[in-house]
Amino acid sequence: MIRRTADVTSAPPLPDPPLLPVVVLVRRRRSVIGTRVVICPLSDVDRAAVMSSVLQKLITPLASNASETPRNKVTVVGVGQVGMACAVSILLRDLCDELALVDVMEDRLKGEMMDLQHGSLFLKTSKIVADKDYAVTANSRLVVVTAGVRQQEGESRLNLVQRNVNVFKAIIPQIIKYSPNCTIVVVSNPVDVLTYVTWKLSGLPKHRVIGSGTNLDSARFRYLMAERLGIHSSSFNGWVLGEHGDTSVPVWSGANVAGVNLQKLNPDIGTDADKEQWKATHKAVVDSAYEVIKLKGYTNWAIGLSVADLTESIVKNLSRVHPVSTMVKDMYGIGEEVFLSLPCVLNSSGVGSVVNMTLTDGEVAQLRKSADTLWGIQKDLKDL
Repeated sequence: MIRRTADVTSAPPLPDPPLLPVVVLVRRRRSVIGTRVVICPLSDVDRAAVMSSVLQKLITPLASNASETPRNKVTVVGVGQVGMACAVSILLRDLCDELALVDVMEDRLKGEMMDLQHGSLFLKTSKIVADKDYAVTANSRLVVVTAGVRQQEGESRLNLVQRNVNVFKAIIPQIIKYSPNCTIVVVSNPVDVLTYVTWKLSGLPKHRVIGSGTNLDSARFRYLMAERLGIHSSSFNGWVLGEHGDTSVPVWSGANVAGVNLQKLNPDIGTDADKEQWKATHKAVVDSAYEVIKLKGYTNWAIGLSVADLTESIVKNLSRVHPVSTMVKDMYGIGEEVFLSLPCVLNSSGVGSVVNMTLTDGEVAQLRKSADTLWGIQKDLKDL
């Protein structure tokens, strides 16, 4: 006897089985088309429901859902080479509980944010965000400004500064809008003039507007002097004040190792009469940035580390002394509203105070010359 088999295609459709356990992210739906089983992907709504249920099963909330305002949020404006060096240096020293990045280049901005987020396992900063909208910077304790335009070939310094003024007019008011209680650290060059511009545009008190100034110049000076002396740079004490640039002032009268003043060992140190030509060390400091730029196209790591050093003193309220750019009117006989570097005590208020260094008459004269150079540019700026 020949037994007839049932026609599979004529069988009634089977009902949908229940959803698989939540760990499976597809919905299985059986339809009888011959003997084929069709697997349909989850919809966005289904996926959200699955993930929500995972979260609900995993976590039992005890506090309210309202997110706490960050205590040490740091914003970096500008994600170029310098901006990212600042951001990475700050992250590696665990100085913020939230880092915000802002730039007008959206693709670059998103890429840098994702790159840092993917490395967050190796960091202790729980939140890294980025957007061209300054709302992302809200409630920042410290804002580091590295954005600005580069000098074009043959362009005057005044014209460069004026173009940066126009850039800052779009940046600074937005910073203040979302973080009115922040401290601003300006890194963009020419840093002393742009710190003055930031102070004018922000309306902040002068102690909360700081330029990175000669903190890096002093670090370079200490490194080069220590190299020549055969010691570690932290063991040589020396300061470079004034403009972050060609008219910076090396304080030879205070240069010492373990309290031993080098000027007492060599009264001519730092002068043209010095047979050992220690003056060349300061020239190397001034020229070092140009040399690095010639070799690699830009400087970034040293200034990034320098800015992280300043950030630590501010957010940790350390009251450490740094040579940074601050408003110096009525100091050392300077009568104009210029920003240049003096030894400043940095703490949670920004520049808490300024150390009155005992300078020689020659050093004071150099400092005033530095101030005159800066004022010569500032006095012709428009739209401030």
